[in-house]
Amino acid sequence: MLPLTDFDRRDWQTTTGGTVRFALVGLGWWTTDVAIPAVADADLCEASVLVSGSRHKARRVADRHDVPHAITYEAFHEGEASDAYDAVYVCTPNVHHLEYAETAAEFGKAVLCEKPMEATVERAERMVEACERADVPLMIAYRMHTDPAVRRARELLGDGFIGDPVSVYGNHTQPLLEMIADPDQWRLDPDRTGYGTSVMDLGIYSINTTRFLLGRDPVAVRARMTSTDEAFADVPDERSSATFRFEDDLHMVTTSSQHAQNDTHLKLTGTEGQIELHPAFQGTCTLRLSRGELRATVEHDDAGAEREMREEFDYFADRILSGAEIYADGRHGLTDMRILAAMYESAERDERIEL
Repeated sequence: MLPLTDFDRRDWQTTTGGTVRFALVGLGWWTTDVAIPAVADADLCEASVLVSGSRHKARRVADRHDVPHAITYEAFHEGEASDAYDAVYVCTPNVHHLEYAETAAEFGKAVLCEKPMEATVERAERMVEACERADVPLMIAYRMHTDPAVRRARELLGDGFIGDPVSVYGNHTQPLLEMIADPDQWRLDPDRTGYGTSVMDLGIYSINTTRFLLGRDPVAVRARMTSTDEAFADVPDERSSATFRFEDDLHMVTTSSQHAQNDTHLKLTGTEGQIELHPAFQGTCTLRLSRGELRATVEHDDAGAEREMREEFDYFADRILSGAEIYADGRHGLTDMRILAAMYESAERDERIEL
């Protein structure tokens, strides 16, 4: 078994010098409460431009966080302050990701785009094409990839700690309407969120983190979805479950819901042991190990979403500064979009879909 004494190490880091200036597009609570503080705490990044639908809001948030430039969405597209940033972080409703990524690419700026990368596969393809045509880096913001617990789990799996992987169980649920008491919010609007809400926003965590941990992709899926609460009438997946078959005959079960007790869980079972992340995707990502008589729990003090986002921003900046390969690039995100689309198709048709 690999030692865990250097649990928090940045095994991905290739440079310690330089700074990447970010324009942060979309000033919802995630950007203001998590992303901006994460950039401020990062080693290789700084926030230089904030972009919102309201210049007044952008200026108010910029003043609070000591960010020099505050502009509107329209001004961003027109190129205002384009000399003041090197990269763009896009955190708007899903269906608007493409337009800001395309504009950033036109200005030759690197793009860090929140997951899911867009509302549909077709729009995600256009984003990849725009960034590849402009030859700018595109990364999808899977913050679990830089969480130390996830990275140490990946090493343990590669070292054979659980033997041959046999099955995976993943769950991500949260009470959306208790968190944001607005039934008209964008996550419940299919014109803005895309195929649905629970799988697009939450279920993707289990699927993508499993892809990252095992280096395998699903080859078939069977999904079921229901919506019974009036607030979820316009989306198909208030509740969702799916069974996947991955490469090498690995089986996975996932569940997700935007209308349930808060819980995040990812458990990988093999022929010789088990690795469990619980909590997995919110709060302190805690690593639980079992093999034979061995039982161990590993957690770190500096944890949570802000820490994960700090690591994610520094990882992206590190890749921009060094030119090293980006793992979760646009084509990686595009694979997830195709998986998500297949899940919704499977639920609608009530049949297994080959990927």
